[in-house]
Amino acid sequence: MIGEMYRDYVPQFPGAIHASGAVKGVSACGGIAQGKARIVQEKDIPTANFHEGDILVCDMTSSLYIPLMQKAAAIVTDRGGMLSHAAIVSRELGKPCITATKNATKVLHDGDRVEVDANRGTVTLLKKS
Repeated sequence: MIGEMYRDYVPQFPGAIHASGAVKGVSACGGIAQGKARIVQEKDIPTANFHEGDILVCDMTSSLYIPLMQKAAAIVTDRGGMLSHAAIVSRELGKPCITATKNATKVLHDGDRVEVDANRGTVTLLKKS
């Protein structure tokens, strides 16, 4: 009975993975967005298959990511915090952003359909690629 009460509970610490496939992080800019997760490493930016409305998932952002951040519906990073590059640029662009997930690039796969709820700091897997 107690387990039933907590079945939808999403752990409240960065890097936690809920049974539903949700990843937890630090909300850097609020909002909700859905789209295809695109895992992009810095070395792959020039050739990245990234389209308007995709969800940018990366380790950390730098100025090289700005063209992708402008196209992204939301931004998710493994590292960073409220004062990281991703957080500051996402607030300037008005895009939902979650930082400090610790493992989003490993848990999510390129092409997965996800929902980024930056109001709660969760990334939920909707459909595997």
